[in-house]
Amino acid sequence: MNSKDLLQMVIEAADGRRAEDIVALKVDEISPMADYFVIMTGGSDRQVQAITNAIVEKAHEKKLEIGSVEGKNHAKWVLIDLGDVVVHVFREETRQFYNLEKLWSDAPLVDINEWVKD
Repeated sequence: MNSKDLLQMVIEAADGRRAEDIVALKVDEISPMADYFVIMTGGSDRQVQAITNAIVEKAHEKKLEIGSVEGKNHAKWVLIDLGDVVVHVFREETRQFYNLEKLWSDAPLVDINEWVKD
């Protein structure tokens, strides 16, 4: 699975659990860590965990290697390392505090509209 297909899988899984304000950044030209960072918000701790579980379950279904899942027990900021795609699932206040979009503002946004249902 290439990184763009992996990105699509992540977006669709998160959207299926009603993740809010999903943003994908193409970071491959400014960071050796990954091709894409995905940032999203869950409205509650339970929703953050549900979004995380949906993404991890999809990765398992596709037999993809998961580098790590960090922060799931606290559910304020969960990081899912899928190699070429690194996913950040935040509670709103934590997302605003860390403001990763500003930190990675040199990275171009990826158009994900075709993968997100209204």
